[in-house]
Amino acid sequence: MAAPSGGVNCEEFAEFQELLKVMRTIDDRIVHELNTTVPTASFAGKIDASQTCKQLYESLMEAHASRDRVIKNCIAQTSAVVKQLREEREKNLDDLTLLKQLRKEQTKLKWMQSELNVEEVVNDRSWKVFNERCRIHFKPPKNE
Repeated sequence: MAAPSGGVNCEEFAEFQELLKVMRTIDDRIVHELNTTVPTASFAGKIDASQTCKQLYESLMEAHASRDRVIKNCIAQTSAVVKQLREEREKNLDDLTLLKQLRKEQTKLKWMQSELNVEEVVNDRSWKVFNERCRIHFKPPKNE
């Protein structure tokens, strides 16, 4: 699933997480998808498993790339905010509101960075399941 065309709201972490949850639907349902579309040996003649696996491969590649872009974009945006707040804080050390805002943004940045680790686990799981079911039906291109 691609990111919404209206852009991503990186300001609210809850919205960011909800978007990632929706975008991870393909990974959450991969076992069901493979069970319903890639035939077992007894049904191999009735469905074109190579085409099905190719389409699923392309969908996974796009979903993973799209989520990676969203996460890295939000990390970059939040990093810029943290940098700006740090600079403002250095000029005004007595401003507690500024310090509170800086800490809040730093925490959000750490959470967003941790989503990269979550993404790696989700992707690895999906590719493992995909390869178990599709390795005999479809060989991904070497350059990806």
